[in-house]
Amino acid sequence: MNLFTRKMRLLTAVVLDEDKEKVVKNLLSYGVMDFIHIEGLDPEQMKKIHKDEGSGSTSELSEYRIRIENLLEQADHRIPALSSSDLESTDVLDLDKLRRFIERLTLSTQSIKDRQRIVNQRYLTHEEMLRYIDEKKNDYLDLRVGSVPSRSEDFAMRLRQLGSVVDTDGLSIAVLSFKRESSRVDDLFDKFHWTESSDVEDQKGAMLKMKADLNILIEDDKKDMDALKKEVKDKIGERIDDLEKAWLNVRIHELCGSVESYFSYTKNTTLLSGWVPDDEYQKVYQAIIEATDGRCIIEAKDATEMDRESVPVSMSSPKVLKPFEHLVNNYGTPEYGSINPTPFTAISYIVMFALMFADLGQGFVLLLVALIGTWQYKRNPLRKDGLISRYLCSLLMFLGPASMVGGLLFGSCFGYSWIPALWFNYHSVVNGHGGNGFVNDIYDILGITIKFGIVIIFLALVLNWINLFRKKRYFELIFDKNGLVGGAFYAIGIYIGFGFVASGYKSMPNPSWLVPSLVVLVLMVFLSEPVDYVIKLRKGHKEKVSQLVINTLMESLITLLEIFSGFLANTLSFMRVAGLGIAHVSLMTAFQDMADMTGNVVFGTLIIIVGNVLVIVLEGLSAGINSLRLNYYEFFTRFFTGRGFAYEPIGLNGRRKAN
Repeated sequence: MNLFTRKMRLLTAVVLDEDKEKVVKNLLSYGVMDFIHIEGLDPEQMKKIHKDEGSGSTSELSEYRIRIENLLEQADHRIPALSSSDLESTDVLDLDKLRRFIERLTLSTQSIKDRQRIVNQRYLTHEEMLRYIDEKKNDYLDLRVGSVPSRSEDFAMRLRQLGSVVDTDGLSIAVLSFKRESSRVDDLFDKFHWTESSDVEDQKGAMLKMKADLNILIEDDKKDMDALKKEVKDKIGERIDDLEKAWLNVRIHELCGSVESYFSYTKNTTLLSGWVPDDEYQKVYQAIIEATDGRCIIEAKDATEMDRESVPVSMSSPKVLKPFEHLVNNYGTPEYGSINPTPFTAISYIVMFALMFADLGQGFVLLLVALIGTWQYKRNPLRKDGLISRYLCSLLMFLGPASMVGGLLFGSCFGYSWIPALWFNYHSVVNGHGGNGFVNDIYDILGITIKFGIVIIFLALVLNWINLFRKKRYFELIFDKNGLVGGAFYAIGIYIGFGFVASGYKSMPNPSWLVPSLVVLVLMVFLSEPVDYVIKLRKGHKEKVSQLVINTLMESLITLLEIFSGFLANTLSFMRVAGLGIAHVSLMTAFQDMADMTGNVVFGTLIIIVGNVLVIVLEGLSAGINSLRLNYYEFFTRFFTGRGFAYEPIGLNGRRKAN
């Protein structure tokens, strides 16, 4: 793992048109090149260069690929994985033939799908009726009992076509329908000379019979839908080999077209350019050499020679940390050459969650959910993400053990102090039963989380200083509120705060160096604008001296206010870590008291089980959200700009980069 984003090189190559196809396939095989359009050439050279639209539109190919994937999905068949050998076996793509193949296969299943729609509509109708009966919403339903003089089977069939449920018992007929269909149903009653029964008992008995019938009908509908789904699956399965072959061919041509869309051309040559990681450069270089037998020109430019904002960013985090890299990417992409936040995010997130949701038993439940969910998704790769998604399962694989470690430290298991605490007993401290001499009350717990927050904020400041130094932004490194001056103010503020607490909240510490240090720091804040003025003056920017004076006063006062209020608010914000931990213990204590009040072992056990379930769901969610919030707003804002853009290579099994 690299602590910083991966080093990149811009590779530009000129190859003969006759070698273009081999070059494209070799580059796709490696899949590490993030292609860009060739820009910035001399205008005279640009006149000789043109773009080639290619023989086929990649959007059209994408449409065909998606249609094939839909057919494969209906057959419960996985989308095949591409390999380098598939590049060599690619056939010439006949779009008309492909279209006819897809349309014929789609039409062959159309009649089955029409039946599926009918059965699905019938199922929804029956389910809605049953729900209204269960919820006693009889105003939406119309139940009638009676008879018709003749053609009762024809009468029942016509009613079922309108979505009614019909039950016949000898000459007596019960009809359940929606009141919204009453006009159409009444027309049928009139047509077949319906005679209404006046027996109230018939009505009551008919409603019970209808409910039983609906349950049977719903089960029959489900069986019909499963049978039709299998019929579609078998129908498509007959052509599964042809579908796989068509998908591979279309996908390869789509990827080739995507790569070629970045190419530019002269009369006989092809020009291509793209970013590759420094550690992959030699592979790409050799791939182009092999494809052209050396008949090419390749140039490489180091990313340090270019504006960092134009360089794509790749973070080389270990696979095990991918869930936390996802959290980072949700916030933004770091700038090129800056620190990779993923490992620091992983540590801070896990520790925060463990402090807020510390319970050995409940953590084991989270781990068990993660293991079962991961196993289910691996067992059925085509399964769509549910409430507990693949990503959540991968995150819980870390958070479950973190919670278990927290439970061991604080002696908590399913809300009870069943195990000895390795650090201090959280339940005893929160409930006022004393601690271990080091942590005795809630204020001590708040103090722990504030100290943890100070460590996190100082870590963010150090990461910011490293980033600014690497970017050679020395002015910000020194004078910014998150620079050295801001860090010095924060360190002195922490010293004063802890000194005040140590004195029993009676006096502030006053060493000989304190006032001179503060004066120097305040002067540096006021000097930041004049220093910036001199720097801009040397670069040719002009500004009135009066404007400089106003800016110095206003900006310096605002900066001092931001340093004081910002650092104070950010530090105190970490008390929410203690707050969630205390709330977790308090909730479990409340459920235990409720269980004891019942005086019944069965009811008491049930309350404890329900309480644990509620705490795991609600407190677990709250702890996860607050850990994320503290990372994003108290940690990232100190060093992470999120101004970069992601490295997106085009490869056989990678996502397609948008043009």
